[in-house]
Amino acid sequence: MELRREQLEAEFLDPRRAFEPVRLPLEIRWDPLTGESCRLLPAGSLPQPEQQDLDELAAQTRPTCPFCPERIETTTPRFAHAVCRDGRFRRGEALLFPNLVPYAKWSSVSVYSPRHHLLRLDELTPSRIADNLLTQITFACAVLRHDPSSRWVSVNANQMPPSGSSIFHPHLQGSANPEPTTVQRLLADVVSSVREYVELERHSERWITSTGRVVWLASFAPVGPAEIRAVIADAASPEELDEPAVRELAHGISDALRLYAALGFQSFNLAMLGVPRTAERPALLVRLVGRAYFGPQLRSDAMWSERLHAEAATDLAPESVAERGREIFSGRS
Repeated sequence: MELRREQLEAEFLDPRRAFEPVRLPLEIRWDPLTGESCRLLPAGSLPQPEQQDLDELAAQTRPTCPFCPERIETTTPRFAHAVCRDGRFRRGEALLFPNLVPYAKWSSVSVYSPRHHLLRLDELTPSRIADNLLTQITFACAVLRHDPSSRWVSVNANQMPPSGSSIFHPHLQGSANPEPTTVQRLLADVVSSVREYVELERHSERWITSTGRVVWLASFAPVGPAEIRAVIADAASPEELDEPAVRELAHGISDALRLYAALGFQSFNLAMLGVPRTAERPALLVRLVGRAYFGPQLRSDAMWSERLHAEAATDLAPESVAERGREIFSGRS
């Protein structure tokens, strides 16, 4: 396993400098686990995230929100009795129910709280995240008891519209399916190498922290802005996590989201990528990326490179992200 990179230079006559010749660095990196490549652009190449008025967006979307208290019990579906005796799974204020859109054979939505239509990134506390994750794990366990063939499990998040969310109210999504996603299939081939990957990065500039069972680092070859990874020891899939591991993970996710807020992001994606247990010493991978609208025209942060070439282009160096992350995870910021 290696951390492969290639450094290039782009040359052109720059109109901002009276058409003098300039050379700008470009670095291509390859993910040591999946083989995915990315392009690191010079710092400042892309627009900064533009802050949106979240209070105004919340006010606009609350009157018709299906996840708010006055509608959630009547507008969201229930599971069949064979899967869930009560039709929905609950933990603290978190509530989980089937997804009306079948992204998988078994697809779920879980809200952090019907009462909270708006939760900013720094308001997603460890306890809120843990309760919501625990509903997803309970859902996955129930599905696998009922349908053991749906063994490809993931927990995912689209937070706010820039991330692809069609509903403003903060929530997670779960999936259990007989077939893997593309990235689950890639990870299944290298699951025994995840620990080697962690050791490769342990003393690098991208290392953020270890909290016990969970290690945190910035991705060497990010798939999006400020990709952060968590690796959880001795679990292959979300349903294998016990409550202490979930609460440890939730604390780190909360720190990662505070990091994103400090970097100017108001939105994020998350994926906890389960694979069926095959290795003797598995490790479960969680990936997060910041998401944002950019500029007055609300430019998306995904373009042809990401959508059609499967190659991210970002000007946030993983090493800089990790440096800021170490401050936040250690409580210094």
